[in-house]
Amino acid sequence: MKGMKSRMAEEKNTLSTTTSENVSDVTLTSNSVVANLREAYVIAKTLCQAEIIPDAYKNKPADCMIAVDMANRMGVSPLMVMQSLYVVKGKPSWSGQACMSFIQANPNFTDVRPVYVENQNTGGKGCYISAKRTSDGSVVNGVTVTMAMAKAEGWTKNPKWQNMPDLMLAYRASAFFARVYCPSVLMGVSVEGEIEDITTKSEKGAKKIL
Repeated sequence: MKGMKSRMAEEKNTLSTTTSENVSDVTLTSNSVVANLREAYVIAKTLCQAEIIPDAYKNKPADCMIAVDMANRMGVSPLMVMQSLYVVKGKPSWSGQACMSFIQANPNFTDVRPVYVENQNTGGKGCYISAKRTSDGSVVNGVTVTMAMAKAEGWTKNPKWQNMPDLMLAYRASAFFARVYCPSVLMGVSVEGEIEDITTKSEKGAKKIL
């Protein structure tokens, strides 16, 4: 009887110790997350008062905190995130220029450059992103975006496609390249123009249903 009680006491102590360790681990993890957010918020409260930041972030510490957190994860300056990230219809979106910069800064690729083509069989003027893999030196070419594609998708309704087609082709080509070959650099955020395209198509679909 005494032996059974002794074993039960040992099992109880073991369970208690294990539970305490698990709770401690969870507490440490939670405290780590909270500490990081608190640190980001402290920095954000200072940044939101700066005159040099975009107007969309001024006096908005919560928005600045998100920018600081994203910058920390990406290893870039918070100011770069603020200048390159904007909100379209409630959703964040990277500028086309930022997308190209992310690809060029990606250590997996070198010699990143836009390549312009002119071929009537493929839709007239077009552009694709070409890069070289650092792992094996192989050349990777992204999807070719053409003016015919832009018209078919309704992108040319944006006046920028009329005023600066070469630039818009390069931006859209960089978005396609990033989505296929290095999606992690975008952190799940859309690229300039994508939100508008998705919203427009959704609205058209809703009208057809109605």
